[in-house]
Amino acid sequence: MAPSMQDVPPAVHDPKVSVNATRLNATLHESCQWGCTPDGGMNRLSLNDDDKSVREWFVEEVKSLGCSVNIDAMGNIFAIRPGKDNSIPPIAIGSHLDTQPQGGRYDGILGVLAGLEALRVLHEHNVQTKAPIAVVNWTNEEGARFSPAMISSGVWAGAFELDFARNRADADGKTMGEELERIGFTGETPCSHTANPLSAHFELHIEQGPILESKNLAVAAVVGVQAMRWFTISVHGRPQHTGTTPLASRADAMLSAARMIVSSNGIAKRLGALASTGVINASPQSVNTLAGEVSFSLDLRATSDDLVEQLERECREALERIGEEEGVSVEVDRYWVCPATIYDEIAVEKVRESARRAGLPFAELTSGAGHDSVYTARRCPTAMIFIRCKGGISHNPAEYSSPEDCAAGAEVLLGAVLGYDAYLAEKSK
Repeated sequence: MAPSMQDVPPAVHDPKVSVNATRLNATLHESCQWGCTPDGGMNRLSLNDDDKSVREWFVEEVKSLGCSVNIDAMGNIFAIRPGKDNSIPPIAIGSHLDTQPQGGRYDGILGVLAGLEALRVLHEHNVQTKAPIAVVNWTNEEGARFSPAMISSGVWAGAFELDFARNRADADGKTMGEELERIGFTGETPCSHTANPLSAHFELHIEQGPILESKNLAVAAVVGVQAMRWFTISVHGRPQHTGTTPLASRADAMLSAARMIVSSNGIAKRLGALASTGVINASPQSVNTLAGEVSFSLDLRATSDDLVEQLERECREALERIGEEEGVSVEVDRYWVCPATIYDEIAVEKVRESARRAGLPFAELTSGAGHDSVYTARRCPTAMIFIRCKGGISHNPAEYSSPEDCAAGAEVLLGAVLGYDAYLAEKSK
């Protein structure tokens, strides 16, 4: 049931207080000048020079709107617009500006720039909120350069230690701490939910899947995120000549790894879960020598903690069995565990209410991908909004959401934030 007029602030119902779709689209593509690729996609890895440039641009944009800027020890940027009562922690709009190495223009970027558009709308209409409103750029959400993903929001939430995160190294051995110093984004504020508390966190994101498009819907209220676990599997075989070693005498690490990958996929399919491998490394990298060492990534996901636990157990059993059959040894390093997340019901309801006010039919979805909102949900009420993306394609230069759908999502986001602000105002009476 939609709220009555007195349940939400007047700004929510003023048709003038609405996002500017043309400006949002232009700003999104303006921000993509840093890291754009010839095919129209993006390669803006966390803390590289393009990330430095877009961060500096973002800081200047929010300062021009009267926001203060708070940067923490992981380089997370908090742009804060004052409210009537600044003793209340800000209501945040958060996402990320870093991309995959062959990524698109919408994943994460839209969420931050929809937040910037919300600040512009509030500024130009002189809307005064009860609580401060913050837009947050979380560092290294993608995990493409520094693993694991969402590490900086994880430090903020207390899931990772600061030293662990700042010492994570990329493929060239450069650490997050070193690169934060190099680009000038190591802030003085501790990276902590106590040093930088939030009243709530809302995130707009492309769906990265096909469901909304199949339902012909522009938006969804996201109710949670599935459980995820990441592994590195190391297979130790024996390098031997491919032409002189009979099949029965081989300890072929590559063949073993291939069987393990196929087996994990079959297990996941049977359980109604997901198992994926995106990285394989082998040595000695010779055409006529059997691989003696192979490592590969394994990404397991399921809708519940119990199901992902079963998936992991059965995959481990399969890895061990295949290793014995092929005469190789196997090491399993589980280096990231992210339990299933259920978002705050009040925050999610503000998303639903906002979509109804905007006249937008919506779905309710559980996210298959991880987001910074997974970690903020541990420390403050959190909700997400998805918008439709063409073909469900993401992490790809072809990633696309129409300007109309981007604006629809931003409109729902703005309304949800204002609705939550009205909720806080009512609570404080």
